[in-house]
Amino acid sequence: MFQYFDKIVKGTVREDSLVILQNLKGMVGMRISFLNYFKEIPVSYDARLVDVDNEMAEFEVHEYQAKVIAMEHKALIRSHEGFSFREDMVGEAFYVNVARKKVVLCNFGYAKIRSDMRRFVRVMLDRPLDAEMIVEEDILKGSVKTLSLGGASMHVVSKEQLPGGLDIYMFLKLPDISGGSFHEVGVTATVIKVTGDDAPYTCIVEFHPEKHSQQRISCYINQRQVEIIKELKELVM
Repeated sequence: MFQYFDKIVKGTVREDSLVILQNLKGMVGMRISFLNYFKEIPVSYDARLVDVDNEMAEFEVHEYQAKVIAMEHKALIRSHEGFSFREDMVGEAFYVNVARKKVVLCNFGYAKIRSDMRRFVRVMLDRPLDAEMIVEEDILKGSVKTLSLGGASMHVVSKEQLPGGLDIYMFLKLPDISGGSFHEVGVTATVIKVTGDDAPYTCIVEFHPEKHSQQRISCYINQRQVEIIKELKELVM
């Protein structure tokens, strides 16, 4: 699971959890908004707080939410006007029953949701996309793992020629909706950073696409969103 939030400690870890539980005790029967991610697509439905006991909170949740909580082993809870604090929260999954749409969370803490700052929808790719980057007189190959209109995360075998701030031109090989062919889409980009101690390294780039390229990338991302939602719907747990 990619880290889309930062955990915040205001007192001690245990003190924070007890304060959150005390607030939840006064909200039994109320609906609270949950947030998880499935292949970088947000899954967010309201959940009903059923009970708070033994430092645990039981919720009735949407089926899709239960599926993702079972995979991530945690859930984010958005701040609610009924709380005495303004922070969002995170709770660890103690028990999940997808069929009964029941989740029991424990070990609560405060959280800052970093993914809310995203400007574009991001999708994870089950089948990596081939990419070629023009760097001076060389062509560097990459394997795109996540993609948005604003940029991409890809695996590269070398990082010496990709310093942060470098402007490059790259080609993405986007599969056609029918799956029988590929469209090569060119786009200008800036290298944000390259991370990792050993190959393959992770290279993050920001796109500066022209209208035509933007339309092609947008079409592919929309197609991928539909695939991910269908996969979650059909997932048997």
